[in-house]
Amino acid sequence: MAEQGQYKVFNDPIHGHMALHPLLVKIIDTPQFQRLRNIKQLGGAYFVYPGASHNRFEHSIGVGYLAGELAKALRASPRQPKLKITPTDILCVQIAGLCHDLGHGPFSHLYDKMFIPKARPGHKWRHEDASVQMFDHLMKCNGLEDKITSVDLTFIKEMIAGPLKKRQVEPHTETVDEWPYEGRTQDKSFLYEIVANKRNGIDVDKFDYLSRDCYHLGIRNNFDHLRFLKFARVCEVDGQKHICTRDKEVISLYDLFHTRNGLHRRACQHRVHSIIENMIAEAFLKADEHIQIEGSGGKMFTLSTAIDDMEAYTKLTDRVFEQILNSYSPTMAEARQILTKTISENLSEILTAIKSEEPSEPTKFVFS
Repeated sequence: MAEQGQYKVFNDPIHGHMALHPLLVKIIDTPQFQRLRNIKQLGGAYFVYPGASHNRFEHSIGVGYLAGELAKALRASPRQPKLKITPTDILCVQIAGLCHDLGHGPFSHLYDKMFIPKARPGHKWRHEDASVQMFDHLMKCNGLEDKITSVDLTFIKEMIAGPLKKRQVEPHTETVDEWPYEGRTQDKSFLYEIVANKRNGIDVDKFDYLSRDCYHLGIRNNFDHLRFLKFARVCEVDGQKHICTRDKEVISLYDLFHTRNGLHRRACQHRVHSIIENMIAEAFLKADEHIQIEGSGGKMFTLSTAIDDMEAYTKLTDRVFEQILNSYSPTMAEARQILTKTISENLSEILTAIKSEEPSEPTKFVFS
């Protein structure tokens, strides 16, 4: 998977100067990846925290960079010569980190967790699956398929969304009779824990968004991901290789999940944030059938059906908010009215209403 060209250096406020492989740069320069510049990382939190203006674009580049750094750290460990991590393995891990969020819709999780379930009830859809579809679309549209072997393409997509084929379970048992992945054999099982760790949730995706979100929100981050990279090792547990760390680092991992919990409570689950996102989702529902997006073959799609066609989905970003807000069409009147409330003086009324609902006496907590 050799690629000619120079590495490009990105200056990032979180990770500093990041040198990226020429193939990664080619992926970044595609319309499908550039789309992430217009999708807010924290959705409606920007209406609550003025600093939460960062997007999926910079987060994805950060994850791609960190994925490579962790893979290189494991390869460089003098005590682990038998891991046989190849340059191709490292590049695949970086591509998976770079492309893991390609499938996010407008305002990130607002779209897949609040809007789609209401617009298309019963329709099973995850942004991870859309990321795989968008990755395939990106590679095909930009002539990059010949840069990566079919096995490596499978490996990348498995790191993003998990096994592409359902695991076979023996009748009358609960045990899986075979290794579920096709991109890499079981001796490299630890590589599947770098970008999206399905085993314990400790992965570079979390490392980047904790650092980046805390930085932009002004919230303290007590977890040092660089220290984790220094102490990470691959150990065999129950016959399978996993990424592990020293026992004395357990306090550091507590800090990881404590920071994540604080981030969710203070930002993601902030009451005003939740109300605003519900209002935006409601506006999207009102405008759904009136938004027309051209997809492949000239076929038209709506706000909720664009996920069925990656060409149409490529055109769907946070800009739909302004599209609704600036529309003069009578069919958009209800949706426009709702969005207007989110950016006008009515927001202060929401805050006043919330405060009026708070108990006059402090809440008593009983610990048993």
